[in-house]
Amino acid sequence: MFSHGFEAETWLGLVTVALFYVVGILHVLHALMHVRTSQGTIAWVISLITVPFLAIPMYWLLGRTRFSGNVGGRREKDGRLARLASSMHERLGRLEVEIPEDDAFERAARMLGGLPFTRGNRLEVLIDGEETFERIFQVIGETKSYLCVSFFIVKNDTLGMRFQQALIGRARAGVKVHFLFDEIGSHKLPRRFLRELREAGVECHSFGINRYWWSRFQLNFRNHRKIIVADGEVALIGGLNVGDEYLGRGRRFAAWRDTHLEMRGPVVQAVQLVFLEDWFWAANDVPELHWDTRPEASDQVAAIIPTGPADPADSWQLIVAEAANSASEKLWITSPYFVPDEGVLTALQAAAIRGVDVRILIPERPDHLMVWLSAFTYYEQSIPLGIRIFRYHRGFLHQKVLLIDKRLAAVGTANLDNRSFRLNFEITAFSTDRTFVEEITGMLHLDFEQAREARLEDFKGKSFLFRIACRAARLFAPIQ
Repeated sequence: MFSHGFEAETWLGLVTVALFYVVGILHVLHALMHVRTSQGTIAWVISLITVPFLAIPMYWLLGRTRFSGNVGGRREKDGRLARLASSMHERLGRLEVEIPEDDAFERAARMLGGLPFTRGNRLEVLIDGEETFERIFQVIGETKSYLCVSFFIVKNDTLGMRFQQALIGRARAGVKVHFLFDEIGSHKLPRRFLRELREAGVECHSFGINRYWWSRFQLNFRNHRKIIVADGEVALIGGLNVGDEYLGRGRRFAAWRDTHLEMRGPVVQAVQLVFLEDWFWAANDVPELHWDTRPEASDQVAAIIPTGPADPADSWQLIVAEAANSASEKLWITSPYFVPDEGVLTALQAAAIRGVDVRILIPERPDHLMVWLSAFTYYEQSIPLGIRIFRYHRGFLHQKVLLIDKRLAAVGTANLDNRSFRLNFEITAFSTDRTFVEEITGMLHLDFEQAREARLEDFKGKSFLFRIACRAARLFAPIQ
């Protein structure tokens, strides 16, 4: 009797193990067809064959590189959204700037982002938290009709409560407030915070796992955008989330270096469309918004380039690589993280070799240990070839800014890492306006003065254990 029961349990165990390996092999076929990097494919194939019990659930959570529910699909599923997008493109088309044939980068950015460079804009750079949030609260307080608000992180602290009360105040004044937050980035936000918003009339939705049942397997995708649109007339985007640390009041960092951007003019309509598509994904609703636009007297040229895992290609990776390919004098990039993939690293190396002043500005101190350690491993592939890496030491550097020669500058939400290349929804404003480019250049000069240039010895001279830790951290770059 005992022998028979033991035999049955043994056979059940063997069948279960066999099923796991069969399912693992099926997942291997999926990885071979869909994982976008050879390194990632090799890692998943080995894991799925050797330890399918662990690898299969991890593959569902972390292995997917395409977000189900792409922009085209969203527009096709809602005729009104499609008509709004088409109408907005027609309006912006009247103000569209013709891109010369030799401006390869602008043409590439236009094609990847799907939105035109337009004239008639006004751009104002906002430096650090105090200036940025003073303007944000001013814009919120002056809103008359509606607010579109989206943040990756909103915290339940002093600034977060002030932000909450500002939205509540406008909702009670009759303003329609649409608030979108990332479910993972804002996972510590208490239900009470959201309940108070909803009770005041603020419509709140998370951009995360609640849209469809299968979206629960898309945890590794994040909406990293930070957007405010007021009445269709003014928009703000940039690196700052909502929390005390972004004002330099956190426990870990004495100061927080960041950059935001305020925009007026036709470019606001492009920001609004990006928000609307995100909102439709989260809420299955298309709110009434204003789509008329008028040119600003400053007449600055700008474009909004949204990127993310719903794109047909790795848009932000291609944009950074093309920036390196098209630069002739300088390419300056600031990001809290320097974890480029092979394609971007090769483009940066080639630019430096041909004499371009390639500079990467990253923080001295970490906020995420793994990506901070990973950055050291790129010293050997960067510094000897002429890529100059600078470590900002006056607080934590979180801004996302790009400068190409004297002709183009960009401010947005995208970092120089795999998450922004492939996993995060991002938004970036580009401008070829001379005044704007000069302002960004001057700002970055001051930032470099507050940084020290890294040396190869900063990595090679470290202990063996530190270098091993850096190498190990780099292995996780595809999911960081």
